[in-house]
This record gives sequence, structure tokens and C-alpha cells, in this order.
Amino acid sequence: VQLVESGGGLVQAGGSLRLSCAASGFIFRLNSMGWYRQAPGKQRELVAAITGGGSTNYADSVKGRFTISRDKAKNTLFLQMNSLKPDDTAVYYCHADLAVDAWGQGTLVTVSS
Repeated sequence: VQLVESGGGLVQAGGSLRLSCAASGFIFRLNSMGWYRQAPGKQRELVAAITGGGSTNYADSVKGRFTISRDKAKNTLFLQMNSLKPDDTAVYYCHADLAVDAWGQGTLVTVSS
């Protein structure tokens, strides 16, 4: 199982970024996937999740600003992040809900005020 995130970077408040997670080694289309984040000194938290059937849920702090989606043909998970705030600064991780949890290496998102 391999999850490789990309798309992080430095952006000003109000800006947008799109994170990608390339997945391999499992049946991507069937499994629930999610994005988590961990800010300095804080615990890792769920940002958004999507089931194999396409149902989604979001943390209250990102509702209306972030959108999770998946391209089953390309085995890729996305997180579109709009109206970014300095509080969104964190390392963002891709997660696959498998028999054994699978995590990517993380991608850093920094939002400047």
C-alpha cells in the first residue's frame, strides 16, 4: 500500500490549494479515504472523508470551504481548499481506511496572514 501526497505549499489567507493523493496497492474504488491534518503542538484531526460510494463528511471548521473528491480511474484522492485561513496551517495527510491503517508521508500547507 502506498499513498503519496502532493500539492502543499505557501499561500496567502483567502487563497486556494488543491492537494492530491496518489494511491496504489489496494482496491482504491472500494475503500473509504480521508484527509487529516496536524498543526504544530496539536493532535492529528480529521478534515474530510469520502466513502467508496461517494458520501462525504467534513470537520465543522472546513465546511463550505474544502471539498474532498476522488478519481477512481486514476486512483487519486483530492482536497480542494478555498478561502484558506492561517488556522489551516498544518501537515496534511492522506489516509486509507483498510484492515491496517495506511498513511501518506504528509504535505505541508502554510497559510500566511
